[in-house]
Amino acid sequence: MVTDLVTFLKLSRMPKIEIHTEINSSIEICFDLSRSIDFHLISTSKTKEKAIAGRTSGLVQLNDTVTWEATHFGVRQKLTSLISGFEYPFYFKDEQLKGAFKYFTHEHHFKQVGDQVVMTDVFVFESPFGILGRFFNRLVLTKYMRRFLMERNAIIKEYAESEKW
Repeated sequence: MVTDLVTFLKLSRMPKIEIHTEINSSIEICFDLSRSIDFHLISTSKTKEKAIAGRTSGLVQLNDTVTWEATHFGVRQKLTSLISGFEYPFYFKDEQLKGAFKYFTHEHHFKQVGDQVVMTDVFVFESPFGILGRFFNRLVLTKYMRRFLMERNAIIKEYAESEKW
């Protein structure tokens, strides 16, 4: 009980980004585009992301790991994530095992509503460096990550609503 309370208080202080994207497509297409490593390379071309270890192509599944290499803030970085939750075609979750963040988890939710899919991203993170990291979150990182996720979602929407996929 005490551990649960400590975890809750810790998570409640972390930045949380929640984005809802409405897409005129099927839930399966949206789900598969979101978990496709090959499509991720297209949707994150600005940061020159590439998968360099673990699963490096195809569709991620439960318990897959992926090590990404990308350039953020002019610095080449590596991040290893684990697909720790998965329910086709409604939900998957990835979380950092190793990388620049002190902690992050990214939940991907999909709900078919008529002819549309509501895709919801919930991204919770913590930067290293204590109070300096929290200051950086408020000034820079939360806005940067929100824009990064929104740009990626716009590309998912573009592909899902066309024949590009």
